[in-house]
Order: sequence, then structure tokens, then C-alpha cells
Amino acid sequence: MATRARSEERRAEILRAALEVIAERGYRGASLAAVAERVGLTQQGLLHYFPTKEALLIAVLEERDQWDSVPDSQWRLDLLGSLVEYNAMRRGIVQTFSALLGESVAEGHPAREFFTRRYAAVRGSMAQVLRAEYGDRLPGGLTPEQAAPLMVAVMDGLQFQWLLDPDAVDMPDAFRDFLRLLSGD
Repeated sequence: MATRARSEERRAEILRAALEVIAERGYRGASLAAVAERVGLTQQGLLHYFPTKEALLIAVLEERDQWDSVPDSQWRLDLLGSLVEYNAMRRGIVQTFSALLGESVAEGHPAREFFTRRYAAVRGSMAQVLRAEYGDRLPGGLTPEQAAPLMVAVMDGLQFQWLLDPDAVDMPDAFRDFLRLLSGD
């Protein structure tokens, strides 16, 4: 049992190091050797935990999603505002996620399928949140399914603007403004 716990600890350490390296260099510039060096392993030792760079990338993305995980039935608009505030305190994580998202739009990118599945699930979750708050129609007349991709676009777009110019874009305040716009207040 101690060996398994140590293996899980080492795996978590590798994921944190990979996140840092990807944040610094982007996915294409990150190497398994750089991650291995950061955790005091050889590249061969790292391959024991993650057989490919792609496997490591997907594990990093899945781990990041676990940090923000809330059961779908428990998401509410006010919790989304809290998530935006939380993200404003995690610049490096948001930067890494945004960089990987941008890179993943290229055909053949190893994270493309992950992000495609993730966005389908997120749009579904946002539609549920909006339906719970407004019913079958939002004040502006859109259905929750029509508004869900717009909500996701606002959240991600604010992240990019905030990353580029944090002094000009207060991400939590701007998201609260968007929520007021949605509600018709």
C-alpha cells in the first residue's frame, strides 16, 4: 500500500511539474526531459508513469478539470461567478489552459478530442444552470441551449482578455456584468 501511495504522490508531482513546464514553454515547447528534470527523474523514469507526451498532456488537463469539479446538479449562476473569481487567483493555471486550448484547434493536436468533449459537456452543464435559473426561456427570449455557448464564450473570452491586460479587464466584475445582462436587470 505504501508503494502505491508513493506512486500516486510521484504522479501528482509529475503533473504539477508538467503544468509548470507547459505554462512556461507551451505544449509544443515542453519536453518530457524538462518535466523529468524538474522532478528529479530521468526521461525513462518519467515514461514509467506516462508512456507518451500526449498521455502526460491529457492527464494534466484531466487533473486541472478535477480541481474545478462540481456535480452538474450543483452548479448555479452564483457559483459560476465564484469560479471566475477563483480563476482570477490562478493566473498560471488559466494561462496554461488557455494556451493549450488555443493550440488544440489545430488538426491532429493531442488535446483536440479532450477539448471537443469537454466543451460539449460544459455547454450541457451551462444549459442546465440557465434552465434552473430561468426556465425554458431567458429574459431576452433565448433558450438555455442557445445561451449556453454564449456563456462559455464570455467566460473563456474574459480569460484571454484578462491574461493579456489584467489592469484593463477585471474578469470577475465583467462576468458579474454579463450575468446582469442575462437577467435583464
